Amino acid sequence: MKDVLDELSGPVDGTAAASVRDLARRGLLAERARTAPVAERALLTGGAYEIVWRVVFQRLTRQVEMRRGHYVCASSVLRLEPDCLDRFQDDVEAVLAHLLQHARMPIQSLEAWIATRLTPATVDAHRRRRGERGALQRPRLPEWLKEALGRDPWLSVLAVEVLVWVGVPVTAGLGIWPLDAWSERRATVTDSHRGADTEVARDVDVVLAAMRRNAAWYAKFVERPLGRKQAPVLPAPRRGVESEPSYLALTERHEVDEARLTALAAEAVVAIEARVRAGVDPRTAVTEVVRTVFGGGTGAEAMDRTPATGPEADERGRALVAEPATIERIVSAMLDILPGADQRP
Repeated sequence: MKDVLDELSGPVDGTAAASVRDLARRGLLAERARTAPVAERALLTGGAYEIVWRVVFQRLTRQVEMRRGHYVCASSVLRLEPDCLDRFQDDVEAVLAHLLQHARMPIQSLEAWIATRLTPATVDAHRRRRGERGALQRPRLPEWLKEALGRDPWLSVLAVEVLVWVGVPVTAGLGIWPLDAWSERRATVTDSHRGADTEVARDVDVVLAAMRRNAAWYAKFVERPLGRKQAPVLPAPRRGVESEPSYLALTERHEVDEARLTALAAEAVVAIEARVRAGVDPRTAVTEVVRTVFGGGTGAEAMDRTPATGPEADERGRALVAEPATIERIVSAMLDILPGADQRP
């Protein structure tokens, strides 16, 4: 619990980050970053990175990982899986570049300003990276392809999925296409679960055959980006073991507990923001929401455990939110990240 609350407020800025904040308040950050000598620009970039990565993780990455069901990844930057870490670093790089290029006006709350730019900065960077791999930046079906597919709703959806997938750097395990995910999508679009697992592969062949009717287009927007995907790595066989299957390790108890607390913290931030926007005093909103969310549990989280072995984090959480100093620290952090909150009475 304490780790979650600490991550919400973050450590004190270093000298470089303080310089970035000062330049941003005076509306000089973008100009200084553009004209500064190499050494000074490196310092500004490092200071901005110190600020940006926390906002990206708290306001974007954490929510994305929770939606994916990656609860451990959502608990801390240090626990991001390799692929998730790569996406996080790509997003940080995109937002950092956006900040140093567009921070031309005076900015009083840098975290709030960055939070409002997360979507445009990361979407533009994502499209740019797709373009660099040769894929369509905005996958859409040309009219000739729609006609070739008979304007079939499911085949049209699958064709877009193919165009999206070829621009993604990773592979679907040892296969070319993510057939399992597309089988679920097929069941949703066609409202039929019969034969989805076997028929989706056939549907992919139909879509690819239609695309190949325009050989130049297919070579440019399908074959070229597909050929730039990262090659999958085969697991090394264990010496002395012929056919023993390998199993994934179960998630540790403390990881489950921390992931649950992280999810509660994310929900608390959303609830506080909604109350502040509705006109509730920020301090009142923070106090009520935090004490409600972390001040007690329903008991459901301990139903799979023997008596007296429930999550220790809950006990520490209740003790922490009972301390005025903890509430004050969270209030201060929320005033920094909520746009306009510091101007309310």
